[in-house]
Amino acid sequence: MLPRRPLAWPAWLLRGAPGAAGSWGRPVGPLARRGCCSAPGIPEVPLTRERYPVRRLPFSTVSKQDLAAFERIVPGGVITDPEALQAPNVDWLRTLRGCSKVLLRPRTSEEVSHILRHCHERNLAVNPQGGNTGMVGGSVPVFDEIILSTARMNRVLSFHSVSGILVCQAGCVLEELSRYVEERDFIMPLDLGAKGSCHIGGNVATNAGGLRFLRYGSLHGTVLGLEVVLADGTVLDCLTSLRKDNTGYDLKQLFIGSEGTLGIITAVSILCPPKPRAVNVAFLVTCVPPACGPGSPRPARLPHPALRTPGCPGFAEVLQTFSTCKGMLGEILSAFEFMDAVCMQLVGRHLHLASPVQESPFYVLIETSGSNAGHDAEKLGHFLEHVLGSGLVTDGTMATDQRKVKMLWALRERITEALSRDGYVYKYDLSLPVERLYDIVTDLRARLGPHAKHVVGYGHLGDGNLHLNVTAEAFSPSLLAALEPHVYEWTAGQQGSVSAEHGVGFRKRDVLGYSKPPGALQLMQQLKALLDPKGILNPYKTLPSQA
Repeated sequence: MLPRRPLAWPAWLLRGAPGAAGSWGRPVGPLARRGCCSAPGIPEVPLTRERYPVRRLPFSTVSKQDLAAFERIVPGGVITDPEALQAPNVDWLRTLRGCSKVLLRPRTSEEVSHILRHCHERNLAVNPQGGNTGMVGGSVPVFDEIILSTARMNRVLSFHSVSGILVCQAGCVLEELSRYVEERDFIMPLDLGAKGSCHIGGNVATNAGGLRFLRYGSLHGTVLGLEVVLADGTVLDCLTSLRKDNTGYDLKQLFIGSEGTLGIITAVSILCPPKPRAVNVAFLVTCVPPACGPGSPRPARLPHPALRTPGCPGFAEVLQTFSTCKGMLGEILSAFEFMDAVCMQLVGRHLHLASPVQESPFYVLIETSGSNAGHDAEKLGHFLEHVLGSGLVTDGTMATDQRKVKMLWALRERITEALSRDGYVYKYDLSLPVERLYDIVTDLRARLGPHAKHVVGYGHLGDGNLHLNVTAEAFSPSLLAALEPHVYEWTAGQQGSVSAEHGVGFRKRDVLGYSKPPGALQLMQQLKALLDPKGILNPYKTLPSQA
């Protein structure tokens, strides 16, 4: 099976309304930025069905009898007001818009079961939706699918203070769960920039990665059990809290990352690690910068500033720093992020965040977390002394208190916000061999030349995950043609993945062939047909469109 050409991106600026300029805090929640498509001064998002070459499948349309049945199932939870339906129809990037006329807000898995049983009998398509913070259009309808929101399914069902196992409904907001478990001296095993809006059910359905992946791994490992409602209304109760269960097929794994196409996740059992007693963040540069101009107050300077070395190493030195970091910090290393010079320039230009270090081609952010402050400080001190002495690192700052830690993390977490202010953004979320992680950035800069405004690379170096972004003044068909399928072909040539953590959704369904062989795609189609024979669950998503 040959990969299909990716869909053409719409000619719409990807702009939001970020927080106050100069703020060091976390970015404003995605839902607040998206707003209604008819808000004054914001252009209306084109309908997906008009913008993209996609045909509506032969599903039924919602009737008055259907609405009456839904009202009996979820009294007060049937939304048909056009104004209230504007935001749920539009994706976070404001490039996709469905035309759903019905939004359902169940509170229990039983209500979800009754809804899906009715939809299955009537052949009504359903679009599951959590916090609607996805980047690939997986959480919004393409046509008039019924939106099934998990927002009211937000109860914590249980928490065990010895094992750290949390059981909750799928609509719990990640940030609220984080506060809940932190009050009990645990943390969630994942952390995302969209934590203030995203739902844990959506995180699991998309197999979200995030900032803690290096330390705690993927949700395939930390999720212990799921409750899922299948397309015909059957409730699959695999909500175990056991860490070991070697009895037959591990069915929950089918639904982690399936993006609501095989079943709707209604409850999650997840293992939470103990809350670290000591957290340190270091923000480092890997080349000798020019003299630094005046700036805002900075966190404490790293020791041994005299050990700065001449020359300007490249990305190879970033990789060597990572290798050294893993060897010397070992079990306390919780994050290793990188960003290039253009990222730092855009964060400063558009968000007015002052760099705490001097200029450099690359910056790395290292976080350690552990249970003994003295032990962690000693290990981190030895590491910093070694990399400064060897010339791998030439400058940097370090923070231990919460306020300064957030200041340094803001430089990394708000890159997406800065890019959205720079113009039209072409976004790619790639998984690559770590030694080739930055090569595509330099390749594209040479390939695109002046046709692109900026080409930037940043991401989770510890996970081999590159966030590649290209900005332009406006959408350009010729620029898109230069990017796609070149980016996907290049990634496939490295045996990489065209989606590291954002999922497939609507946007990437026709480029799945660059990362999966024909046999795997065929088996995926067979699984879909087995669990959802009528195809009513999140249609037009995840799997390649049928010719």
